[in-house]
Amino acid sequence: MLDHTDIQILDELSKNSRITMKELGEKVHLTGPATAARVAKLEDKGIIEGYTIKVDQVKMGYAVHALIQIFTRHTNHQPYLSFLTTQEPYVVNNYKVSGDSCYILECRFPSNEILDEFLTGLSHHVGYKLSIVINKS
Repeated sequence: MLDHTDIQILDELSKNSRITMKELGEKVHLTGPATAARVAKLEDKGIIEGYTIKVDQVKMGYAVHALIQIFTRHTNHQPYLSFLTTQEPYVVNNYKVSGDSCYILECRFPSNEILDEFLTGLSHHVGYKLSIVINKS
């Protein structure tokens, strides 16, 4: 069970995972070593699974952000999944979901032309409904 301090630690680490244990300790009213011990315990329990960086996709050249609902035509999804492995630079996440569609595919593309090429290839394997992200609020 997590206590209030553990939740504060997780909140602060989610804002800045590069914070020093001393700085984190000051924010949660613990010493640096006590904070480091708590973080290690959260890691050992698997509550903290890892640390990531946030990349500005637009600055990386991927200005087109698309969410694509995937409708499979057959029960064998392998051709679709194999297609995705050939499109790795563009695929951010592929969520298998319940509801109207089978998957929700999140992708980033450098241009609408590359998106169009991707959709042409995708249409050989599945039906889809495309949404372009306008703004992340």
